[in-house]
Amino acid sequence: MKKILYILTLITLTVSCKNEVVEEPVKDDGLITVTAEQFKSSGMIVGTPSEQDFDVTVKASGKIDVPPQYRAKITPFIGGYVKATKLLVGDKVSKGQALITLENTEYLDIQKDYVEVAEQINYLKSEFERQKTLYNEKITSQKNYLKAESDYRQAKGMYQGLREKLLLLNINPANVEKGRFTSVITLSSPISGDITVMNANVGMFMSPSDVILEVVDTNYLHLNLSIFEKDILHVKQGQNISFTIPEASKDVFTSKVQLVGKSIENKDRTISVFGVLNPSDKSKLLSGMFVEAGIVISSKKGLGIPVDALITENNKYFVLLLQENKGNYIFKKTLVNIGEKSEKYVEILPNETINENSKIVTKGVFDLTN
Repeated sequence: MKKILYILTLITLTVSCKNEVVEEPVKDDGLITVTAEQFKSSGMIVGTPSEQDFDVTVKASGKIDVPPQYRAKITPFIGGYVKATKLLVGDKVSKGQALITLENTEYLDIQKDYVEVAEQINYLKSEFERQKTLYNEKITSQKNYLKAESDYRQAKGMYQGLREKLLLLNINPANVEKGRFTSVITLSSPISGDITVMNANVGMFMSPSDVILEVVDTNYLHLNLSIFEKDILHVKQGQNISFTIPEASKDVFTSKVQLVGKSIENKDRTISVFGVLNPSDKSKLLSGMFVEAGIVISSKKGLGIPVDALITENNKYFVLLLQENKGNYIFKKTLVNIGEKSEKYVEILPNETINENSKIVTKGVFDLTN
């Protein structure tokens, strides 16, 4: 009985498998079909490429920067512990404004040495003058005169050196000579600008190699671009530059070539190009922002389509080419090569498939591809 049931089960499974319908996969032939109603309701437009004026540009990349004289890194002449600071990144400071105070007993040692030399120098000066008089009158030996002169000049040199150290530490030598010592120094800003870097906390020890903070005068922001050696002969002072900040904004900014470098970097064979910024744009930009730019070297005419008509996928460019218009609209996504770009148009390079008579979707591409 069990054997009969087993045979019946096998027969049932075999028949079931034979009756199963296998679906064929739908092949994607790159065609998109749109009904006349869909075409009209979506506001789609079909047009042909038209002749447009395009700027011929040299591609460049770089950053928003400031000239070296308008960027200051604040470091201590002699290290010390941070005693106080009230500044944060983004604060504006003026030239000469106090930025931070440091404390160290080493500052006291310099002041003590200065006072000791200052007290000795008056005696050594008078002794030198006395020995000089005696030597001129043939009363003392040349040896005594020269020793007095050497001692005086050595003390004078030490005095001047210690005085300069005090001035570098912003300590008034006149106060030190009066016995007013201090273990605290104040670092001031050498320029006006904005705080862009702050590396100090109260209690930290800052050595002479440490950058405590950085001040940048954003009134002098400019473009710092790099171009390749093959393009350098085409770039000249006064040419227009259009650039974007791809990580921060879709806005297109303009500039002009101010300076072109005179030497080529050995590593990547590039040369620096500097551009001036419009005053109205400086408030929107920050030092260090990455820039993609095009330097306009000439102009030309070419076949153009609206920027919105172009489809970008994996660094390749496509348009929707009309294949048939009999009741329904049938479009084919077609690969194209592009040339220059303007604010509203992009140049397409003609080939066997695309020319001035080709009919493509110029409006409504987004609705068909998303």
